[in-house]
Amino acid sequence: MANAIVDALVPIFAGLLLGFGAGRQGLMDNLNVRNLIALVMTISAPCALFLIIVNTSRTILQQQIWTSLAITLTFAVLYIGCYFWTRRTNSVSESAVIALTFAFPNSAAIAVSLLTTTYGHGAAAPGALSIAIGAVTISPVTLALLEVGSQGKATTIGIRTLAGGIIRSLTRPIIWAPALAIVLVSIGIQIPEYLSNTLGLLGGAAAGGALLLTGLILSAQPFTLTRPVLITAFAKLILQPTLAFGIALAMPVSHAQVRDITLIFAIPEGFFGIVFGKSFNTIPELASSGLIATYGLAIATLPLWIVLLSRFM
Repeated sequence: MANAIVDALVPIFAGLLLGFGAGRQGLMDNLNVRNLIALVMTISAPCALFLIIVNTSRTILQQQIWTSLAITLTFAVLYIGCYFWTRRTNSVSESAVIALTFAFPNSAAIAVSLLTTTYGHGAAAPGALSIAIGAVTISPVTLALLEVGSQGKATTIGIRTLAGGIIRSLTRPIIWAPALAIVLVSIGIQIPEYLSNTLGLLGGAAAGGALLLTGLILSAQPFTLTRPVLITAFAKLILQPTLAFGIALAMPVSHAQVRDITLIFAIPEGFFGIVFGKSFNTIPELASSGLIATYGLAIATLPLWIVLLSRFM
């Protein structure tokens, strides 16, 4: 078990530290990361997600329906709860950024590699689905709330604004690529070998690029250790996976699927909230400091969850 944990976590944290160090030492620009975001989120990650899903059998995908529902429900509960908790002292835009940062784990950089290294390639599908689900649900809601907040006077979100955010999200490759793969698997179409090799080559940079990107973003964020930051980090790394575990247990899924869902939500916070907030000049301290705190604490909590979940099996 110790070797499995080391094999799974050392590459992840090494990639994060490489990006963090490159940003802090000025080897890479940690303020203007738009090109790297485009590489990871528009090219590499969509190719990797498409390939993972299209190489998954129809039977296994059908088994992931309840897994997807559990992930979606957990996202919704966490996002809504965090948003309204922070609205007491923050604006609409700030609360939206904090809620997305808190509720959406860094699945893009960590989920697939962590699950496959720890539990085998059969666990890749839940990791890939968590990225797509988060990108098509709470991400467009955040963008809609940021647009509402940027208007100044508005304090509520309208159906038209929300629908517009969701529709715009559907045009992003990280959304339609896995959706297309699901359609192809469902109707039994196999992609040619040359296309699979091409996607594998382009998608091979997804995990490493996302880890490097996360480290760069972390290196540019201010950090202040406060009580709310500690509470947020504790809730993210301990309470959030516990909630996911409970929701998954209530679903008709296998123990392996419960394990996969729980470990996804034990992953530290993702960078989507910070990236979205930066576009609207809204990066609340709780989001930036909480983001950094979860990675520091995850060095201890991620191995703990892997051990606990191995006993559950």
